[in-house]
Amino acid sequence: MATDLKLPGTAQWRRGGHLFTVGVAIACGLAGAAGAVVFRLLIRVFQALFFEGTEGINGVIEEGLLAEAGDPREIARELPWQRVIWVPALGGLIVGPLVWFFAREAKGHGVPEVMEAVALRGGIMRTRVVVAKTLASALSIGSGGSVGREGPIVQIGSAIGSVIGQWLRVPPRQLRTIVGCGAAAGISATFNAPIAGALFAVEVIVGDFAVTQFSPIVISAVVATVASRWALGNHPAFEVPDFTLGGPLEILPFMAVGILAGLIGTAFVRILYATEDGFNAIPVPEWSKAALGGLMIGCIGLVFPHAFGVGYSTITDALHGSLPLTLLAVLLGVKVVATSITIGSGGSGGVFAPSLFLGAMTGGFFGTLMNQWFPNGSSASGAYALVTMGAMVAATTHAPLSAIIIIFELTQHIDIIPPVMAACVMSSLIAMFLSEDSIYTLKLKRRGVDLHREDDPNVLKSLYVHEIIDSEPGVVRASAPLDEILTLLLEGDHTEVFVTNEFDELLGAIHFSELRRIVLEREHLMGVVVAGDLLEPRLPSATEDDDLDLVMNLFAKGDYEEIAVVDREHPRKLVGSVHKREVLAAYNQEVMRRDLAGGVRTSVAVVDRVHQVALGGGYVLQDVEAPRSFHGRSLRDLDIRHRTGVQVILIRRPADGAGRGTITVPGPDDRVSAGDKLVVAGSKAAVDALSAH
Repeated sequence: MATDLKLPGTAQWRRGGHLFTVGVAIACGLAGAAGAVVFRLLIRVFQALFFEGTEGINGVIEEGLLAEAGDPREIARELPWQRVIWVPALGGLIVGPLVWFFAREAKGHGVPEVMEAVALRGGIMRTRVVVAKTLASALSIGSGGSVGREGPIVQIGSAIGSVIGQWLRVPPRQLRTIVGCGAAAGISATFNAPIAGALFAVEVIVGDFAVTQFSPIVISAVVATVASRWALGNHPAFEVPDFTLGGPLEILPFMAVGILAGLIGTAFVRILYATEDGFNAIPVPEWSKAALGGLMIGCIGLVFPHAFGVGYSTITDALHGSLPLTLLAVLLGVKVVATSITIGSGGSGGVFAPSLFLGAMTGGFFGTLMNQWFPNGSSASGAYALVTMGAMVAATTHAPLSAIIIIFELTQHIDIIPPVMAACVMSSLIAMFLSEDSIYTLKLKRRGVDLHREDDPNVLKSLYVHEIIDSEPGVVRASAPLDEILTLLLEGDHTEVFVTNEFDELLGAIHFSELRRIVLEREHLMGVVVAGDLLEPRLPSATEDDDLDLVMNLFAKGDYEEIAVVDREHPRKLVGSVHKREVLAAYNQEVMRRDLAGGVRTSVAVVDRVHQVALGGGYVLQDVEAPRSFHGRSLRDLDIRHRTGVQVILIRRPADGAGRGTITVPGPDDRVSAGDKLVVAGSKAAVDALSAH
């Protein structure tokens, strides 16, 4: 009797097994480290090119491509004032169009885009983001933009992880973990801090401390750290002198500076987004605003070159206590303004390093005062600068664990942990009291994405316009005659006719009810009335990313059966329409899917035995062997409901190497594999047609 021989652990190497996940985590770690090295190289090259020209490039080649860049403060002081001004403007002039026309996700600090991809798109990120973010952020920092490199490398590493996961066709839950692996690799390689990298990815990006998520992220962080140390050397991000705490009572001043950091961090977040709103209101093309912001940064850099770039040199000075009290206070305000302008105008770069900068200036200022008031009972001002760096990061990111660990890994000094913990906890408590959202989640909330919102029982909030959009709405030009409008309505199934101008911009809509009023007088109005005379300019509209709950509310507020769908970036560009009947149909199918999913075991057992179950009203439930043309494609790509009229309720996976099959309630990004059976519901004719496919 023949038997199949199976190697031990074979299932673990299959997609989704533990060994498979470890292998992917290692790959993400190596790729993330490579991304960090290339990113740092590009920053150095662009800085030399912008500020020093061909001589700077020759110097980079002579010193070695991976050598540390020069101090931007010293470089700026040696340049003519005109060049100091126009270099950041030139950088913005390149970055603006690059981001606007190639990948708009590369605008800003990057981490919110990763969080959105993980929370709403199952971790799916576009491949072009890797290239766009690398170039845009390197150009911004290299030309003097007041931003950091940590946020970009998080997005770059996450995008690399997403590309790897999509190429391997892993399920959405696992793809989110792989994206977290990429983020951890980026942070670890940049800061030479594997623990902080792993914690940041879990605490901020993935938001899940389960072992199945945490383990591969840790592996990726460790691999990235080892790889980056091999390429860049084992050097700390900052030169931190040894500190001795003044005594146990000094924990109180450290808690006080934590409170101060919470206040300043919250103010920084609000100023940042207020500045972004200000630039959005400027009536110039979006792609040109980064150049305007760069021009403003150049003017600031004439007086305070400390604002240029990531600011690590100035942070190091604060840690060594070599900056005077007045300059510390001034640089605090200068950095808030410079970073807000760079990001608000459309530049690309992170807010992590600026948060460290603000913390160093705040702590240095506070510590200097403590030294003056209590010369014999307080630590050096650099100790306060170091502790407040962590507190400021905790205040802006609402991630105190990551902030505490990263300061520890920067110093390798166990004595600094108690004051850092006290300050970070106080700052995060103050910041969370003043604002529910961090610097990352606030950006998402401004887009209408609320990550704090609990699951809503409202079915329509889980369905989106892009799932039911009619991409061929009834459209006429404003000059169209009445007979063309009537013909369009009579020959199609539209209840609204959308009117555009010669530039294809949406002007309004003509309602069917309006046409009924004048149809009796059509003979007199032919040749006289055109579409522009009949349109209603104030019409509701939605975007493809809006949920159907919002759409249903729009239908409820007016006598509409069809509303326009417009482009989110260009609100006058018509991309389709959505019908009320389609919203109701999607609602009914989703309710049926949820009801069936709730009784998944019973439903599957019945279908398995009798093959087809009548649901009433001509509808049936049946399992269907996945057609060959479906293999390797996601449900979103297949669009089975629109193409065939049936709804996929469940996916039954074949048994793995351990002899276990699985039953999945699929999402739109789940992919169909060979051997899968689809449990579908729909009309008997539609299901039979799919079975014969």
